[in-house]
Amino acid sequence: QVQLVESGGGLVQAGGSLRLSCTASGRTFSSVGMGWFRQAPGKERDFVAAISWSGSDTYYADSVKGRFTISRDNAENTVYLQMNSLKSEDTAVYYCAASKYDRTDIYGMDYWGKGTLVTVSS
Repeated sequence: QVQLVESGGGLVQAGGSLRLSCTASGRTFSSVGMGWFRQAPGKERDFVAAISWSGSDTYYADSVKGRFTISRDNAENTVYLQMNSLKSEDTAVYYCAASKYDRTDIYGMDYWGKGTLVTVSS
């Protein structure tokens, strides 16, 4: 089992930045792939970014490429999502997820956090 707790969400103006954190406990963190997903009101949960267990491979949704950066610190059992140049359409609940098999798609995630709300005002 892996328990995930997100933090860092909040209200920010368009063009601003936020950094989300997700701290894991339980199963060895360094052996799982990690991802960030988001769900806007009335919409499905979508992929945002993912990082392999080693941190050597990262993946991004087209909508966030060049603006968001995913990283991880296995010594701290934490994965981060640095979000820059935020837009109103980035407003959503952001979820951290972990994959036992280093997958990046939503169906490959085995554990989920409860989410943190990011609101971008225009």
